[in-house]
Amino acid sequence: MLELKNVCFGVENQDSAKEIIKDVSFIVPDEKFVVITGPNGGGKSTLARLIMGIEKPRSGRILLDGRDITELGITERAKLGISFALQQPVRFKGIHVVDLLRLASGKQLSVSDACEYLSAVGLCARDYINREVNASLSGGEMKRIEIATVIARGTTLSVFDEPEAGIDLWSFQSLIQVFENMQKRSHASILIISHQERILEIADSIILIADGRVSGQGSRDEMLPELMKSTVPVTCNRILEGGVSRAQ
Repeated sequence: MLELKNVCFGVENQDSAKEIIKDVSFIVPDEKFVVITGPNGGGKSTLARLIMGIEKPRSGRILLDGRDITELGITERAKLGISFALQQPVRFKGIHVVDLLRLASGKQLSVSDACEYLSAVGLCARDYINREVNASLSGGEMKRIEIATVIARGTTLSVFDEPEAGIDLWSFQSLIQVFENMQKRSHASILIISHQERILEIADSIILIADGRVSGQGSRDEMLPELMKSTVPVTCNRILEGGVSRAQ
């Protein structure tokens, strides 16, 4: 279980200070699929970086399974069982997909084992296992390979920052299926930062972040009707950019 308690974070320059995260508290229970959503610039991606240890809070605490990890760095948190997938996956010229999966798993995977991880994210293993992780791969291919590395790690908490960013509609629909399968086959928690209605629809619970604060949280059934109060509810990206009322 991940727990944030009264977490605050800000940045300072010579002339002023800006508070980005303001007294945020929430829980990601074990074996649950949780989505953090909200308007652009509300602090969602900053929260992801705080959870992973890329940034350190000004005050408050972050706990994993009851252990205070607030002062731990990225490596220590990764060893404790947190995986983090970036908005834009990193490309590694000269490294092949099979090598990336082996690095992620921390063991000398057989080609057969590596192929299973690729198949789990809807990629034909034969076509990708020896591909170089470089610019020849599309955004959707990179996203799925990155998710395969997260699955290979087998961590207790997987955090995805806007996994839909920069991919086409077909790849996005495939990603939805990947997340659904990942939840079914894994006993881990999944935390996704996303605007997309389709991802919200498969969540167990939703946390709404606006202006650096938790402005609503609850189950999918409680939160979705509030988020859908819009004239044209096509995607939550459009809805949330226009603003929503506080969920009670």
